[in-house]
Amino acid sequence: MRIPVDIWSDFVCPWCYLAATSLERLRLEGKVAVHWRSFELRPVDAPPIPQAYKEHILNTRPRLYAIAREHYGIEMNPGPFGINSRAALIGAKYAESRGKGDAYHMAVFRAYWERAQPIDSREVLGNIAQEIGLEVEPFLAALDDDWLEAEVLADEEEAMAHGITGVPAIVFLRKYLISAAQPYSVLKEIVEKLEAGAPV
Repeated sequence: MRIPVDIWSDFVCPWCYLAATSLERLRLEGKVAVHWRSFELRPVDAPPIPQAYKEHILNTRPRLYAIAREHYGIEMNPGPFGINSRAALIGAKYAESRGKGDAYHMAVFRAYWERAQPIDSREVLGNIAQEIGLEVEPFLAALDDDWLEAEVLADEEEAMAHGITGVPAIVFLRKYLISAAQPYSVLKEIVEKLEAGAPV
């Protein structure tokens, strides 16, 4: 039996990508069933990022790249800083409805964090959709679907209701919250405890 996992994340969050790679390994091993939840770090109506905070984030990038390389085997090559991810998150809801949610999430993460692609571009998102086997025209049309956008916003409202204010936020069995990116070995140990009926 697969352990159900909800993960609130954003495609422009590097730690979310690292957490996603750990969960993807567990998913491919048949250990977990991942339910992706939306959480915009920079919502559409958010004010511009203060220059000092932007500089702080960029100054921490070397440490991030070292952790990604040493603990996850990933060479980071990020896309444009400060872009909005709403369209990509709406696209995720459409991909999930077509049984391609996991493939879409990993493809968008890789496009942004390894291939430096601007994932706020509909052309880029359309190419990703095609890569994972979705028809491009229906996918692009879905990016303007109010119902799918409402699903994105509902995820964010649920996160706030649960007191989740940062991502990644990984919830096992709808009750065990694990904050921040965790390497595969840590998440595997948690899954094994849950499989054995032990407390986390």
